[in-house]
Amino acid sequence: MSASNLTARQSVPALRARKGGEPIVCLTAYTAPVARLLDPHVDLLLVGDSLGMVVYGLDSTLAVTLDMMIAHGAAVVRASERACVVVDLPFGSYQESREAAFRASARVMAETGAQAVKLEGGQEMAETVAFLTARGIPVMGHVGLTPQSVNTLGGYKAVGRDAEAAERIAADARAIAEAGAFSLVIEGTMEPLARRITEELAIPTIGIGGSPACDGQVLVTDDMLGLFGAFQPKFVKRYAELGQTVTQAAATYAAEVRTRAFPGPEHCFGVKKAATV
Repeated sequence: MSASNLTARQSVPALRARKGGEPIVCLTAYTAPVARLLDPHVDLLLVGDSLGMVVYGLDSTLAVTLDMMIAHGAAVVRASERACVVVDLPFGSYQESREAAFRASARVMAETGAQAVKLEGGQEMAETVAFLTARGIPVMGHVGLTPQSVNTLGGYKAVGRDAEAAERIAADARAIAEAGAFSLVIEGTMEPLARRITEELAIPTIGIGGSPACDGQVLVTDDMLGLFGAFQPKFVKRYAELGQTVTQAAATYAAEVRTRAFPGPEHCFGVKKAATV
């Protein structure tokens, strides 16, 4: 990556300074072609461990490995120029200890060229966040519905419904912010709670099933484009139905191959076009 490419990117300090200003636009990217298409339009590209479900067809994010995240993260960085790139730390790569988290984060930063890492968790991860940020690794936090804790949470369902749960999530958010995270994803959380957290914190919040009041929004790109059809979360708005387009294109191609309508002479080498009268 050239120095000019690096300086052209949205920086972590610049994104942090967007608190209370123009909303931060974020989408996920897992591949170079998609990153290249999204890059001119977003402030932040998140290489999420959701790739386990979207790209690899897994039932959850739990089987995603650090090597997988690094491979996809490097592809996204290579294909983008403008957006800040943040890579998820996968399950098991950072929870054991702050030292393990540093080793995993250092690999991500060195091998992908990303600007930051993201990890899930609240008060129990605050010490780790402080350890990483003190050693030059920018961290994005993630509270509320945390997919890596799906077995503990009992499924993918909105959180913060009662006062006790809401206070715990708010405390988690404060702890991660105070530990030095530069921003915080709030996922699948009751809207009033996400709004309150956004108002209380000095760092930007990024909502996904959070609140319009959040300092930015993120969606899984494949959900937003209608490419991932296994289920549609309540918080997803479909901006296109590309799944239907792909299905129709494949059906038309199959029909043309079976009837020998494709390939035509124009698709072949060494075949002269018929003379026009």
